[in-house]
Amino acid sequence: MQSATLALTKQLISRASVTPDDQGCQQLMIERLEAIGFVVENLRFDDVDNFWAVRGESGPILCFAGHTDVVPTGPEANWTYPPFEPTECDGQLYGRGAADMKGSLAAMVVAVEQFVAAHPNHTGRIAFLITSDEEGIATNGTVKVVEWLQQQGITPDYCLVGEPSSTARCGDVIKNGRRGSLGCKMRIKGKQGHVAYPHLASNPVHKAAPALTDLTTEVWDQGNQFFPATSFQISNINGGTGVTNVIPGELQIMFNFRFSTEVTDQILRQRTEAILDKHGLEYEMDWVLSGQAFLTAEGQLVDAAVASILDVTGIETELSTAGGTSDGRFIAPMGTQVVELGPVNTSIHQVDENVNIADLDTLTAIYQSLLAKLFIT
Repeated sequence: MQSATLALTKQLISRASVTPDDQGCQQLMIERLEAIGFVVENLRFDDVDNFWAVRGESGPILCFAGHTDVVPTGPEANWTYPPFEPTECDGQLYGRGAADMKGSLAAMVVAVEQFVAAHPNHTGRIAFLITSDEEGIATNGTVKVVEWLQQQGITPDYCLVGEPSSTARCGDVIKNGRRGSLGCKMRIKGKQGHVAYPHLASNPVHKAAPALTDLTTEVWDQGNQFFPATSFQISNINGGTGVTNVIPGELQIMFNFRFSTEVTDQILRQRTEAILDKHGLEYEMDWVLSGQAFLTAEGQLVDAAVASILDVTGIETELSTAGGTSDGRFIAPMGTQVVELGPVNTSIHQVDENVNIADLDTLTAIYQSLLAKLFIT
């Protein structure tokens, strides 16, 4: 007989919730949560479904956060099994969202159901913050729910994001922070002209080259015990008309900073522009801040998560801030302790995405132990 977590994971995978279309996943979760006493607020912003659910009247809030949306599948013919028909094979469950992150969502719901059944009069409050806009542009999802929470005067004390944090075994890595992400589209101005008459033109490629060298060799910081040094990476350069005899009038460059808590986005902007100014460049910048760096270095949530993993699996987990961004970047600025804890991430966003079936119950047990450590012991 399949476990409750496996059954719910299959139900969620079978809904083709390609971002931002929820396809009824949230309603499935809401019905389960309302049945055990949660009060639910449906929060739709533009074309994005979100909800906030809470059980309990007072005390600290532990919020389970996650997303029901998934990335597109690509050509379904490339998949061994149809991506929205959950399929078991050799101990793995295949389907889009199996690891990122419908397995985590199912484990959260089942863990809470089991915890409430055992401790109906638990202290504190349990909450869910669920969006269908994490894999997309992330403008009408968690960030909007956080704004709504602040308007209501609600601040979660703890937040567990179900992103797939593990690398080889379920629970071997917890993300207790993330680097910030600052992107930019930059235009270096020049003057178009004939290559035979360079004195009548101004080549922005030539002008920009020394500045780009400085940007790529600049030491932005040294990092710290939790974060590697800030990284500057050029992702695209484009200039010219496509022929060899025309000096371009403009050079377009895209780049990104992944930055530590040693700097801020404002510092990085100012230092970048100072380097450009030093080289006398005429430029325009379109900056996009995807998220500030955040860190939950220590505290009750980290301690409870580490202890729960050890109790359930015997693993002494690793704390890490590596990887991309998550919706934790919107929640941490509220002053909330945030960790990410989910299944193995080796297949996420890939063809034949899958999760280890046994890990679904392991994750459920970890979440339930975490609840007990925060609200019972």
